[in-house]
Amino acid sequence: MAAVGSRATSATRFPVEELNDELCFLKADCPLSCLLSPPDPSKREPEKDMAPAAEDKPLVLLAQTMFPNFAAALEGQYRFVLAADADAATAAEARVLLVPGLKTVTAELIDALPALELVAATSAGVDHVDLGACRRRGLAVTNAGDAFAADSADYAVGLLVAVLRRLAAAEAYLRRGGWAADGDYPLATKVSGKRVGIVGLGRIGAQVARRLAAFGCPVAYHSRAPKPACPYRFFPTARALAADSDVLVLSCALTEETRRLVNREVMEALGAGGVLVNVGRGGLVDEPELVRCLREGVIGGAGLDVYDREPDVPPELFDMDNVVLSDHRAVLTPESIRGVLDIVSGNLQAFFAGRPLLSPVTL
Repeated sequence: MAAVGSRATSATRFPVEELNDELCFLKADCPLSCLLSPPDPSKREPEKDMAPAAEDKPLVLLAQTMFPNFAAALEGQYRFVLAADADAATAAEARVLLVPGLKTVTAELIDALPALELVAATSAGVDHVDLGACRRRGLAVTNAGDAFAADSADYAVGLLVAVLRRLAAAEAYLRRGGWAADGDYPLATKVSGKRVGIVGLGRIGAQVARRLAAFGCPVAYHSRAPKPACPYRFFPTARALAADSDVLVLSCALTEETRRLVNREVMEALGAGGVLVNVGRGGLVDEPELVRCLREGVIGGAGLDVYDREPDVPPELFDMDNVVLSDHRAVLTPESIRGVLDIVSGNLQAFFAGRPLLSPVTL
């Protein structure tokens, strides 16, 4: 990831409430004479830090409405216009398209912006952006960099532990009175020593590996190519990795090459005691086959944070007590959102200053 000065100004990272408190403090610290009489205009210092007029701010087109905290931090520096509301002149002028969330960016939208140079995503994955169209136009694409990596890795390990130790099912058993009525919930398997295969040893996968090494879990991985100086064993295919693993963790990007990468053949290789954990993208898995494999006992369980057609989740999964589900939230914490804001702000600053981008995506 290319470095570029500081990621954002201190003002960018402050919550709005802290900025307001700081302004109140500065006002309270004024000499009493300032409060009793208006200042002499002839003695006023130039207002160096005043926000530029709207027409002087760099234009940034928005694929959809911006998150409130992003808007509060960035609107003083840039002129934001929704792509859906942009007139012909604005569309012709826009050099940057900011993509909050997972709004789809089509080739049609890209082609409608003749001056476009940068597509700045706020997500780690960019499968919602037509990268082929970006490549043909020679556009730069940026993502959230490593802002989400630690939180997603934590969550992947949490799902793994929850499935192996049957935490959700045991809690549900207790809540409905099972412990008092019928005794202890059945034992679940241990985590330590389980062989874990990671599909995609990038920013997230590498952090998953480090965390699981602390559990005493042997780690192996599959990716496009072996990683130089990597301490973990490499497998050339997902099937071969699954056959040598007790748990398969998916943390890779969704591309045409990885779509439906985990099919029935891979799940059969993982085996009846195996567990699938997915914090990558739902499209990495053949979802109908996953449901069938879970129902038939081809694999032993799953921890899923992502789905093929979000927010739709296969209803068959809801009644399976060997499955732990969540609503695509592995990456989301207040800390990670602040980190993304820093990276987005840093990428915008770098682009308009002609400096290297912080988190460019290889197209």
